[in-house]
Amino acid sequence: MLAKLILLFTITPIVELYILFQLADVTTPLTTVGLVLITGIAGAYLAKSEGRLILSKIKLELNSGRVPGNQLLNGLCVLIGGALLLTPGIITDILGFTLVIPGTREIYKSIIKRKFKRMIEEGNINIYFR
Repeated sequence: MLAKLILLFTITPIVELYILFQLADVTTPLTTVGLVLITGIAGAYLAKSEGRLILSKIKLELNSGRVPGNQLLNGLCVLIGGALLLTPGIITDILGFTLVIPGTREIYKSIIKRKFKRMIEEGNINIYFR
């Protein structure tokens, strides 16, 4: 797992930089910087507004006595998507927007649910109560 994370955090920035330099060659460096800034600002705003909406839905479900499992997954996706949107790069921006936008977020939620289900069935998840 650690090796995968090291690869992820070293290869991703190199690929992102390569794409940004290629984009700057095709357009202009100023256009590329502008694109990175605009997607960062728009992504932060979108993540903030979606996050607030999800928090209000979580509170509503908790107040009505329900477990907000689906909304917690929404919150996880928006949190990861927001972090990706603040990271400069084209690939991370595309991935971040798909995590923040409600329609495309469902794809990731189904993947996460399947992964959790498999981990529970295999006994890889331990829950401790105090």
